[in-house]
Amino acid sequence: MKIIIPINIIKLLFNCLANNYTKKDIVEKVTEYYMVNSIKPSVKVEKNYIEVDIKIDEINVQKDRFNHLIRLCEGDELEDALKLAKELVDEYPSVSEYNRLLGQIHSDIGEQDEAINALIDSLRWNPENEWALLMMGNIFVKYKKDIETGLLYYDQILELNPENYITLNNVGAILIQNNKKSEALKFFEKALEINPEYPNTYLAMGIFYEGEGEYYKAFDFGLKALKYSKKGDEVYVNAESLVNHSAKQYSNVFKTDKIVSQFIEDLVKRGGNKINILSDDSINTAAKIEFAENYDRNYHLVKYNPKYEAVSHLVLHELMHLELVLDAREVNGNFLFTTNESCKAKFKQSLKKFSSSLLKKGIPKESVDKFLSSLFEGINNQVFNTPIDLFIEDSIYARYTKIRPIQYLSLLRLIKEGLVGTTRKDIVDNVPKSVLTSSKIYNLVNAFHFRTLFNISLVDEFKATKLELNTAESLYQEFNEYKNDKKGGEEYEIIQHWAEDLKLDSYFNLIPEEERKRKTVDEVVDEVNDDPYGLNEQDLSSDRKMKKFLDEHSGDNINNAVVMYMIDALNYFKNFQKEEVKKIAFELATLGMTGIDPKKKGYSVPSIPNSNFSGYKTLSYYYVSWALAIPEMLNGLNMPFDKEYDLANKMINL
Repeated sequence: MKIIIPINIIKLLFNCLANNYTKKDIVEKVTEYYMVNSIKPSVKVEKNYIEVDIKIDEINVQKDRFNHLIRLCEGDELEDALKLAKELVDEYPSVSEYNRLLGQIHSDIGEQDEAINALIDSLRWNPENEWALLMMGNIFVKYKKDIETGLLYYDQILELNPENYITLNNVGAILIQNNKKSEALKFFEKALEINPEYPNTYLAMGIFYEGEGEYYKAFDFGLKALKYSKKGDEVYVNAESLVNHSAKQYSNVFKTDKIVSQFIEDLVKRGGNKINILSDDSINTAAKIEFAENYDRNYHLVKYNPKYEAVSHLVLHELMHLELVLDAREVNGNFLFTTNESCKAKFKQSLKKFSSSLLKKGIPKESVDKFLSSLFEGINNQVFNTPIDLFIEDSIYARYTKIRPIQYLSLLRLIKEGLVGTTRKDIVDNVPKSVLTSSKIYNLVNAFHFRTLFNISLVDEFKATKLELNTAESLYQEFNEYKNDKKGGEEYEIIQHWAEDLKLDSYFNLIPEEERKRKTVDEVVDEVNDDPYGLNEQDLSSDRKMKKFLDEHSGDNINNAVVMYMIDALNYFKNFQKEEVKKIAFELATLGMTGIDPKKKGYSVPSIPNSNFSGYKTLSYYYVSWALAIPEMLNGLNMPFDKEYDLANKMINL
């Protein structure tokens, strides 16, 4: 291939306009520019032009041979690679990279002296060949045990390219392997200055500190390596292993007694009640706190299950439940999370088809009821604890940095338990889909938070649907909106919001603590004995929502009590078959034959267990049951509650 370039253009193209440029200077510039893979072009200078003759065929041949040599090295075919490298060096001894590859091959097969000779030739032709400099340093450090000479080559790399963080990291690793720790740290630190997001260096420093017995530093560097690496990559896998091992080692040597005892002391001063800690392997959770007020004691009791590791974190976590309660009480914003037989009945009614299928399989009714009760308790446990636990773990992470490795181990185990509980085949096959989905969403929220704190994601392992993931992300986003400026008691808002989003809010009640305080213990016991199903409870969280809605939508001619009772009836009947509702409708009609006095109490409906209705509640259920099951005969009842029924339906459909 020939290129003809006019002399005037060539001066412009190669910036040779100055008078002191000779033809020789121009030829050198042109030769350098058109040289390909160290193959020089033929340059002929004529009067008005320069002719450049590039030997394309020769260039392509050598390029192909060079690429073939690379493939042989990568495939560990060192015998063939050595032969081809020698051929290239013999034919083109001035090509630095051919000599460098020959040196690498000699080193790989254990011929270090031959490698040094080849690398010296490489550097003679190109003293700035960084890979040749790195290999020379490695050979002197690793094989010749000549650290001083090796450092001379490493330093030369830094002079040529002080921003080469990969080389800096590699040098540090070589020095570590040769027990030159202080020298290695300088290279690692310099590498991180250049690129603070290079995971290999964080991993290398973590391994270094683990070897020194500085497990907290090892854990911290491991987390940073995870942050900047991709899951599944070798660096990520090694970093995760480092984090796990260093955290366990740290938990064996770090004493948390002072941290926990100081926190207890602060809480006692603030709240007034003593706090006792008890190991109890009979509890079915990792840990729990029993508040003094709920057990008629003058002390709070924290129980932890010794079967779990990192129990100090579990104790600290339960103590923070108390701290949140104290925060809420300061603004009269503490709530009690309560359930009753009415809530449980609604839960069981929602799973009527599921329970029927179990009965058809021959499972005893008692066993089915017990299983549904355990599901009811389990999902309510998640409803209450998940939002609060996020605030607690966020606070522990921020306030007690020295406990982070222990916190990591504890949360990792809990999340893995949630993972098993929502993905194991026998559980998936035997738990109602609605319950499993809600449980998985709550567990995903915990997994999101764990990923935020520790850069390890277990989210994919939950095998969640897109809807489950999106819902969990939405809930977690709401938590993030609250956490930075959270006020006392706001955790109960999230409990309520999330339960409403997942349609779990009818299975519990959030009652202001101040309301309960106005009742004596005897009054509460009598209340439960008189109304175990909670059918007559008033002013619960659901009732308060209704009242707010009624205030905004009802007029003077609306009976708000009837609207509220109708909403209760609509919720009660929503999972009944039409024939079941019709049966109750006729029972209520029988009551109506003798007259129903709105001002009286004590009306009992045979098909509604333990019913003890007021007059207005009986009338409301009467109207709703006929409206649902026998609408064509509703007008014949002559009950003036059409507007109340319309309003109740609007509330239900919100």
